[in-house]
Amino acid sequence: MWRERDVGADLVVRGRTVITIGLTGGIGSGKSTVAELLRARGALVIDADRLAREVVEPGTPGLAAVVARFGEGVLGADGSLDRAALGRTVFADGDARRDLEAIVHPAVRSRAAELSALAGPDDVVVHMIPLLVETGQQDAFDLVVVVDVDPDTQLARIRDRDGLDESQARARVQAQASRAERLAAADVVVDNTGSLADLAVQVADLWRDHVVPRLTGNR
Repeated sequence: MWRERDVGADLVVRGRTVITIGLTGGIGSGKSTVAELLRARGALVIDADRLAREVVEPGTPGLAAVVARFGEGVLGADGSLDRAALGRTVFADGDARRDLEAIVHPAVRSRAAELSALAGPDDVVVHMIPLLVETGQQDAFDLVVVVDVDPDTQLARIRDRDGLDESQARARVQAQASRAERLAAADVVVDNTGSLADLAVQVADLWRDHVVPRLTGNR
């Protein structure tokens, strides 16, 4: 079901409002795969994780602020951010994590708004935001899509992908919103416990049932 929201003047192009989708899910849920399936259907995908890396590249104000807060120990030999070192700090300390978010999130939102403004009439813009619920952005989009997976599968994926032990994987899961909190924010839930083919069918249904009617209504 579509929920009408104020999407902001920067998303109005030639008198038509760009359709915005907030795409989220827990770590290891498969958000990136869903985003690529939507991209293949013509959506403009804005990846908050990619932007979060961009805004702390060497020479940026973001990286300077991170170093000022966490010290030179979060830098690699080449002067770039050592994400593993920073991760060990912020995932073990809630205050540290919140301090990092206060530095990175505003810069990411600003850059995402710049990219959104490039959208053309009747474009579909997908904002892939891992912490969408945690940062209270669920009312900022025309449609919130949550990629869901059962906890055991989620932990196994994280451990396999990132080489973490169980306690490290659980810490990353617990640093995010709960599964129930994400599901409560969803307009559409995409279940990613099955095969890629199953996932593709669900994305096709999402596009047919929620995106196409909106596109038709904009014309």
